[in-house]
Amino acid sequence: MSQVRPEHDLAAYMRGLGQRAREAARYMASADAGAKNAALLAIADHIEHSRETLAGANHQDMEVGRGRGLDSALLDRLELTDERISAMAEGLRQIVALPDPVGSVSEMNYRPSGIQVGRMRVPLGVIGIVYESRPNVTADAAGLCLKSGNAAILRGGSEAIHSNLAIAECIAHALAENEFPGDAVQVVEITDRDAVGALLRMPEFVDVIIPRGGKGLIERISRESAIPVIKHLHGVCHVFVDEDADFDKAVAVAFNAKTQRYGTCNTMETLLVAEPVAKSVLGVLAPMFLDAGVELRGCARTTQIIPEASSASEEDWSTEYLAPILSIRVVTDLDAAIDHIHRYGSQHTDAIITDNIVKARRFLTAVDSSSVMVNASTRFADGFEYGLGAEIGISTDKLHARGPVGLEGLTSQKFIVVGDGHIRK
Repeated sequence: MSQVRPEHDLAAYMRGLGQRAREAARYMASADAGAKNAALLAIADHIEHSRETLAGANHQDMEVGRGRGLDSALLDRLELTDERISAMAEGLRQIVALPDPVGSVSEMNYRPSGIQVGRMRVPLGVIGIVYESRPNVTADAAGLCLKSGNAAILRGGSEAIHSNLAIAECIAHALAENEFPGDAVQVVEITDRDAVGALLRMPEFVDVIIPRGGKGLIERISRESAIPVIKHLHGVCHVFVDEDADFDKAVAVAFNAKTQRYGTCNTMETLLVAEPVAKSVLGVLAPMFLDAGVELRGCARTTQIIPEASSASEEDWSTEYLAPILSIRVVTDLDAAIDHIHRYGSQHTDAIITDNIVKARRFLTAVDSSSVMVNASTRFADGFEYGLGAEIGISTDKLHARGPVGLEGLTSQKFIVVGDGHIRK
């Protein structure tokens, strides 16, 4: 791995990455599925055999991070424990087990002219991925891009530079052993923020950008990118407990949606409860949340039912806490819940708890989110849980990919036409 380039070479360095990635993408587009799987297995083996090297590089990052005053949550995301190293390798092996979408043909139909018309899955080309903190994303992103026949340019956060470069070495060795172009996966070695800006201004080399990180990073990329972006800004997820809900289901789902894990984009941030059942449902849920250390903020009716709850501000309704804080609103009915979600939601994941099939169908139709659920926790909004295997992220956009983005989301389609000397008359 070469040394980090000086600042004045940044533009040339980034263009070099792009040019080489574009060439590698041509090779990857026609790479055999078995060969891709062999390379992924080799990367997994190299990661496991390089535990000490990876741990040493990560130790450097952790020391620098502590010196820079990173908070405990960031340091936790940055740390590569032995268990997380094993998980990286296992994640790659799981990708191997997934079906390869590239080259699959669908919808082949004869037209009146006699030609056959169908669609074939093809890679997107060169994918730029910008992410923060978590060095395991380097392995996950590389694996998904390789399996889907794409070349990748990976730009991790400066706080994880040593860890990311050490993982990149594992990838490079495995690619070389399997006669794949090393430029199929390139990790940006420049930690300067300007490197991200340069990446976003290379549409001639990069086909799509995928940001993974905080709202600030994603807003910047969405604002500055000259390249299409697959993203979600934030996850303000709702659970609505309808008056026709099964009581036990409502309690179990709402509690799980908030407390199973706090710092994820599919965690419930606002609980909506229909007025007729508000007192009974919140009477049971409130002590459970408080015992779990969850701070409750609510509307006027909520604070009447739960004295320990503080008054929610207008800002609370549209806030992704990523923390043990929950907003609660008592609403008159299903329409009021849908209106609240429409006004304050982020089109990520929203759920209704009800035994009324008519209301369930209305909720599924009227709520415009990437995942809409009936009688299930929002925490299921995940590529693995949906049967997609690993995911590169979750998209709340409506074009190309929506919801968890797995291998198929990293491909596009082209029309294929088969004839036998047919000419148009």
